[in-house]
Amino acid sequence: MRIILYTGKGGVGKTSIAAATACKIANEGKKVLVVSTDQAHSLGDSFDMKLYNHPLEIDKNLYAMEIDAILENEKAWGNLKAYFENLMTIKSEKTIESEELLVFPGFEELLALIKVKDIYDEGKYDVLIVDCAPTGETMSLLKFPDLFKWWMEKIFPIKRKGAKLTKPIIEATMKIPLPTDAAFDDIERLYSKINELHNLMLDKDIVSIRIVTTPEKIVVKEAKRSFSYLHLFDYNVDAIIINKIFSKDSLEGYFKSWADIQKESIEDLCDSFKGIPVFKLQLMDNELRKYEMLKRVGDKIYGDVNPENVLFQDKIFTVEKEDKGYKLAINMPFVDKRELKLSQKGDEVTISVKNERRSFILPTKLQSKEIISAQYHEGKLNIYFL
Repeated sequence: MRIILYTGKGGVGKTSIAAATACKIANEGKKVLVVSTDQAHSLGDSFDMKLYNHPLEIDKNLYAMEIDAILENEKAWGNLKAYFENLMTIKSEKTIESEELLVFPGFEELLALIKVKDIYDEGKYDVLIVDCAPTGETMSLLKFPDLFKWWMEKIFPIKRKGAKLTKPIIEATMKIPLPTDAAFDDIERLYSKINELHNLMLDKDIVSIRIVTTPEKIVVKEAKRSFSYLHLFDYNVDAIIINKIFSKDSLEGYFKSWADIQKESIEDLCDSFKGIPVFKLQLMDNELRKYEMLKRVGDKIYGDVNPENVLFQDKIFTVEKEDKGYKLAINMPFVDKRELKLSQKGDEVTISVKNERRSFILPTKLQSKEIISAQYHEGKLNIYFL
């Protein structure tokens, strides 16, 4: 099964592009499911149909669903939720407020992505199209497995062992219940799912991310930043889609000043993403709604290109032997080197770019080495080890 995720700044038309892609692939004979992980669902509006937390047949070979994170929340961590609920209501009654507090920020989106993994495991479809939340939320979501993995491997074993040893004392003196083995088992099961999800997301033969943008300078900058951050976390971006391009006829009179802005933005995108397919969609004369319209739009975007294919694949991390030591090169274009920070602790390296941060274990051959210098040059962060 192929998995294709669509992301981009809010309002660029991710949902319409994702739905149009699904329609085109389904029309070519493949069984396709398009799902929305955005909590502000609009996929149903695109098809002009009410969608649910289970696949609904839209047309031949085409199915759609809007993931209900609240239902997935209940399934995923029943024992742990019961523990927190007990902790919060130990001296008061259960209320709507306490229920809402049990939904952690970003957790609903994570469960939506885990649902995507479950759909993949079922293997009922040829292609899975994912309409993601806007860029900021998507980035938080995609880096979560990496962070959670670190927490589970470094901190969780200590916490579980400590809770087992101190449970009788704390419960007797402070009258506060500690998590049960069932609650800890829930965390481990969740970790196992997240770890499997992370490994799947990094499989570049299966998963591609496509960035949707519009020809406006602010949105183009956001697309470039997203591309850099996605590379930092080793995800494969295989296409850029420029949506809502004004036709020449429409750029007359009041809108004439938009002509130069749009032209510069499109040229900037094509130059910046050389090697990566860039698709363009002109602003249509009608809303992108309903199956027939979306199918037509899918054909307009991709033409003779098969959108099911992996359209581009880049090697993001490379290790090269130098005369003295090694060089770890990370492909990270569009980064302001003044915002780059780098640190090493043992066999772990941490890279920060503005407000995004990633820690990762070095390849085996570099684990006994130390960083002696680093250089950002022509879109690559080169880290030298001795």
